[in-house]
Amino acid sequence: MNNFVLYNPTAILFGRGQVEAVGERMAPLGKNILLLSGGASAERGGLLARVREKLRIAGVAVTDLSGVRPNPVIEKVREGVALCKSQRLDAVLSVGGGSVLDSAKVIAAGAAYEGDPWDLLAKKVKPATPLPVGCVLTLAATGSEVNGNAVISNPATAQKLAWYHPHAYPRFSILDPELTFTVPRNQTAYGAVDIMSHVFEQYFHNAPSTPLQDGFAETILRTVIENAPRAMAKPDDYNARANLLWASTLALSGPVGAGVVGDWTCHMLEHELSAKYNIAHGAGLAVVYPAWMELMAPRKPERFRHYAVTVWGIDPRGRDDLAVAREGVAATRAFFRDTLGVGVRLADYGIGPDRLGEMADAVYALKGPTGLGGLAREDLEKVYRGAV
Repeated sequence: MNNFVLYNPTAILFGRGQVEAVGERMAPLGKNILLLSGGASAERGGLLARVREKLRIAGVAVTDLSGVRPNPVIEKVREGVALCKSQRLDAVLSVGGGSVLDSAKVIAAGAAYEGDPWDLLAKKVKPATPLPVGCVLTLAATGSEVNGNAVISNPATAQKLAWYHPHAYPRFSILDPELTFTVPRNQTAYGAVDIMSHVFEQYFHNAPSTPLQDGFAETILRTVIENAPRAMAKPDDYNARANLLWASTLALSGPVGAGVVGDWTCHMLEHELSAKYNIAHGAGLAVVYPAWMELMAPRKPERFRHYAVTVWGIDPRGRDDLAVAREGVAATRAFFRDTLGVGVRLADYGIGPDRLGEMADAVYALKGPTGLGGLAREDLEKVYRGAV
């Protein structure tokens, strides 16, 4: 196990009715806040009205900004930053999924910076200290509720970039599984892929002797495999939704990746896909990850064999490591495709092979030799081509 520092300052309020505490939690952070949300569902379902009322009772004044879309874009961030500055707002509350929360984090940082907030994503400037951020989560997927990360797209440059600040962690995150009951079937499926992919990025590593981290990872994966189909079949199954929501949070809260060096190659490869073609993040991961596994299994057969046996229950008797490993890869792709109903090939999204080299170049330029085996630029293109 490698040395590590584990840091997570977010207060988690989990369970039914926790949204009732949003006013008392937000009031110490700011009396004039930006209330950031996504589409119309939170308004139609009455969630935003409940939140506004609790804030009013707590003496918190609200400036609303809605319309954050999946694969959130810098223009909405700029709009939020302008409101924070013009209205002299002192905190941001995110009500929605990970896209809303990622936007809230960068808005909070951009409000303390005089230039264009894209400069922060592009690493042109040292990040300013963000305004405080609170979170009411409505989707199990990104894990953004317990970290200082954000990912924002810039359609003008066809880029999707990740950002981190140690003070961008939400001060609190309200996780009520009942708020996820109305998540559409396809978004539940994409969220499940995203959760599993976050675990994969930390699970396939080279660190020796990490039984606790590996056990955490494997338990989260099995939890998603069991509960995602249940939530899709019966959207108001509280326990299924609760288990998915908690799995999402634990996947990126720190312990799974403590003492190991995560890979994150597949997320970089997916960011290029969704930046260029605007497909859902979970959809892109379902395409990229099995193809990456196919490339990596022959290079790390023991690790992938262990994954196949421990997560998928594959019987290894009488076969070599690589044969078992490949069955685990096939099980992963089949779960995404057949159980969750998510496309696992670029062709499923109408994406052809013409820009694969360009995207591999972009990932390599950002990250250089990467992955468990120090993947070369040609390897990155092989992953894309393996997903055609």
